[in-house]
Formats: sequence, structure tokens, C-alpha cells
Amino acid sequence: MTSSSTTRTSGHTDSASATDDPTSTAVPGRAAPYVLGRDEGDHRHFLNHLATIKVDPGSDGSMAAIEFTAPRGFGPPLHVHDDEDEVMIVLDGEIAFRSGDIEQIGRAGATVHLPHGVPHSFQVLSDTARFTTIAARLHGAPRFGTFVAELGDDLEGTRLPDPVDIDPAAVAEAGGRNGITILGPPPAPLD
Repeated sequence: MTSSSTTRTSGHTDSASATDDPTSTAVPGRAAPYVLGRDEGDHRHFLNHLATIKVDPGSDGSMAAIEFTAPRGFGPPLHVHDDEDEVMIVLDGEIAFRSGDIEQIGRAGATVHLPHGVPHSFQVLSDTARFTTIAARLHGAPRFGTFVAELGDDLEGTRLPDPVDIDPAAVAEAGGRNGITILGPPPAPLD
């Protein structure tokens, strides 16, 4: 992550230097612990909303954490993850979560579990919503972060990006490379 090296609380930017410090909790060969603030991380314009990568699993990590800010009406296409579970934590706003015939509303403070193999989608109901998605995979690094990086463009700052046309075929292809199968269109526009 581009901005994390200056915001890690230990002041260390890699695990080798962190392990030279006798008070460090870093494990040799592993990433050093760090803390990122609300607006810190690698910002991406991803499918017409702001994605901020907070935890990038690299090639050997076990989870990814990405904070999203999305406008009213935003929702991904109906999709399923082959082998990654997701936990979404609603930080601000209101979001309708759909899985099969079940629809539930999540508001600030809600935690939503979306297991692999279960088709799902969601849609922002409030003017904007901010939520964190944590993706984890039993074997190997999660690929959701790679999916976001492939489809997202670098973005300076933390504003919502201007909308652009989205190529559904490109989304489906990138999803297929990263263990996500697109099953249907995004939710219908609100209002």
C-alpha cells in the first residue's frame, strides 16, 4: 500500500527492520503490524465508487480488507465467490443485502457474513454508504483484492469518483480470473 509505510504505528516499513527492534511484535518473514486511519490506504476508482485497500494479502496472506464508499443506488452484479468468505461491516449509511430469497437491511454497526458458494448482491439505500469488506480464503491468499486492483484505477484522495461506463464483460472476465462468477446484472436503479 502506498500510504501505509508512513502511517504504521511502529515506524517500521518492513518486517526485516521491525525485527531488529527488541520490542517489536513482528514475526520474521511476515508483514509488520500497522495501523491505518480512516482516509489512509491505497485508493482506487472501482466500479464507480471509492475502494481503499487497507490490508493487501500479497501472495501469502490469509485476508484482505478494503473500505468502500459508494453512492445511493450502487450495487454489484449478482455474484458468487468460489472459495472466499466475506464479512462486511457497515460503517455509515444503509445497505440492502440480498442472498437468494433473503433480503436484510444493514445500518451503521451491522456485520454481514457472506459465505462462499452463496450468490449475493447488495445495494446502497442511503445517500452514501461506507463499509469495510474483509475477504478470507482457507487455502491461499484471497483474490478479492486482486479483483479490485485489476478493475480499479489509481485515485488521489478520498472523494467519490465521477461515474464512467462499466464494461460488464470486463467485470465478468476479471471476476473469473479471481474466483468470482457473475450470475446476473447489478440491482435496478432506485427511485
